[in-house]
Amino acid sequence: MTLTTALIAGLVLGGTYALVAMGLTLQYGIARIMNLAYGDTIITAAFAAFILQGGLAVNPLLGLALVVPGGFLLSYLIYRLILSHLVARASDRGALEVDSILTTFGLLFVIQGVLLVLFGGNYTSYSFLNVAVEIMGAKVAANRLLALVLALSIGLTLYLLLTRTRWGTALRAVAVAPQSAALVGIDVSRAAAFAFALGGGLAAAGGVVISMYQTFTATAGVVFTMKALIVVIMGGVGNLLGALCAGLMLGVVETLVSTYVDPGLTLAATYAIFLVVLLWRPQGLFGRVAR
Repeated sequence: MTLTTALIAGLVLGGTYALVAMGLTLQYGIARIMNLAYGDTIITAAFAAFILQGGLAVNPLLGLALVVPGGFLLSYLIYRLILSHLVARASDRGALEVDSILTTFGLLFVIQGVLLVLFGGNYTSYSFLNVAVEIMGAKVAANRLLALVLALSIGLTLYLLLTRTRWGTALRAVAVAPQSAALVGIDVSRAAAFAFALGGGLAAAGGVVISMYQTFTATAGVVFTMKALIVVIMGGVGNLLGALCAGLMLGVVETLVSTYVDPGLTLAATYAIFLVVLLWRPQGLFGRVAR
C-alpha cells in the first residue's frame, strides 16, 4: 500500500470516527447523557441499510433518508420514555451521569440481544460501489471515497447549523450553562431531548456510512462506542470541530500504524495518543479550561 493510499484510507476511517463521535458529543455535551448504547444504535442502522439494500434493493444513499429519521425518532422516544425520568430525579450532573451509564448499559444488551436474534453473530456486509477509483496515482474503492465525502459533508453541515443558526446557538447555550439558558427563555428539557435525538440521527448516518465499506456484527457496537468516546474526549466534550479533527487524526494514525508498523499495535497506538492528549490537555484539543 502506497503512502497516498494509506492516507486516504486513514481519512476515510477518521471521517467515520468523526461522524459518529459528533452524535455522542451532542448527547453527552448538551443532554448530559453518557450513552453506552450509542454504538448499538450505529450497528442497528448498519443492519437497516443492509436490509434496505439487500432485501429491497434500496440504494444506501436513499436509505439515509429513511434510516436517519428512524434513528432520530428512536432516540427521541428513548429520551422521553426512559432518560427524561433520570434527568428529573438527578440531584446534580454527577448523579445523572452515573444513572445514565447504568441505564444505557442495560439498554445496550437489550438492543444487542434483539440484533443477535434477528441476524445472528456472523459478520455481515453487502456490495456497493466496490470499484477502484484512481486519485493521485493511488487506487481507492469508490465506496470508501463516498463514505469520506458523506462523513465530512454531514459533519461540516451540522457544525455550520449549530454555529450559524438561532436554534444552534440555543443548543450551545444549554451545553455551556443550562441554568442561565433557562433564564433567557430556552426550554432546556426540550433542547436536551432534541440534542439526544439529533445524536441518534447522526449515529444512524454513521451506521449507514460504515455499512457501505465495512463488515459488521451484532456485537460490534461496543467498539464504536469506545472509539466515539475517545474522539469526544480528545476533541473536547461538546465541541463538534474538535470531534471532527480528533476523529480524522485518530483514523490516519491507526491506518499508518497498521500499514507500516504492525496491525496488532493499532489499538495500542489509539490509547497512546489518547493518554498523551489527556496529559497534555485534559480538557481536550479544543476544549476550554473550566474556571
